[in-house]
Amino acid sequence: MIKTAIILAGGLGTRLRSAVADLPKCMAPVDGIPFISFIITYLKNEGIENFIFSLGYKSDVVIDFVELKYPDLQKKYVVEQKQLGTGGAIKEACKWVEEKDVIVVNGDTLFNINLQKLSNFHISQKADCTIALKEMKNFDRYGVVETGNNSEIKAFKEKQFCTKGCINGGIYALAVVELKDEFFPEVFSFEKDYLERNTGVKNLYGIVNDGYFIDIGIPGDYQLFQDDFQTISHKNDLADAQDDLEHFLKNLNK
Repeated sequence: MIKTAIILAGGLGTRLRSAVADLPKCMAPVDGIPFISFIITYLKNEGIENFIFSLGYKSDVVIDFVELKYPDLQKKYVVEQKQLGTGGAIKEACKWVEEKDVIVVNGDTLFNINLQKLSNFHISQKADCTIALKEMKNFDRYGVVETGNNSEIKAFKEKQFCTKGCINGGIYALAVVELKDEFFPEVFSFEKDYLERNTGVKNLYGIVNDGYFIDIGIPGDYQLFQDDFQTISHKNDLADAQDDLEHFLKNLNK
C-alpha cells in the first residue's frame, strides 16, 4: 500500500471567505475542529504514515496548528511563494516523495474511501494515475468523468447540469516519476494539463466509490458538513473533540 500522502492546502479560499474570514480553507472550523484534522485523521486511519503539506495562503496558520496538534506526525511542508496551480503544487510536493507512488488529496474535501483498495488497484494496473470517483445525481458544480469497461478513463466533460454521473472525488493515486520527469510550465492545472491532456495517452483509471463525500469550498456545503458532524457525532459525552472526530469518521458510511 502507498504510505505517503500529499495534502493540497494552498488555495486562497475566496468562495468561502464570507463564512470563514482570514483563514485557509483547510482551517475552517467544524465545531471548533479545523477541517484539516478530519483529513489527517482519515489518512492516518487508512494507513498513511508520511504527510506532505502543500501550502500557500497563510501557511503559518496551518504549520502552527499541525506542529501543536500532531507533533509526532512524519511530515514535510512545501510552501508556495506564488500560486502554482494544482499541477505545480503537486509536482513541487512530489520532490519530497520517496515512494514510487503517492496519494494526493485536497485539503477542503473529505471522501471516505478505502485507500488500500485504491492503492492496490493503481499498483496492479501500473497506472500513471487512478482517480477516486463519486457518483452523484442532479448536480452542476462538477464536471463528469467517463470510464470504460476496465475502469480506464475515456473522457472528462465540462461542468453542466447532469442528472447522474461520476465526478472527480479529489483523491488520486499517482505515479510520481510520470509527473516529475515530464515537462510542464511552472504554473499549471493538474486536472486540465495533466489528466485531460493525457486521456487516451497515459494509463489513467477511475474507480467509483460510494463513501461519504463533502467539498466545503462553498458556504452551503461547509454548513452541510457542520450539520452532518453534529448529527453523526451526537456528542455522546465523549472525552474531547478528537473522540468526536474519530466517532464521526467511523460512522460516516453507516
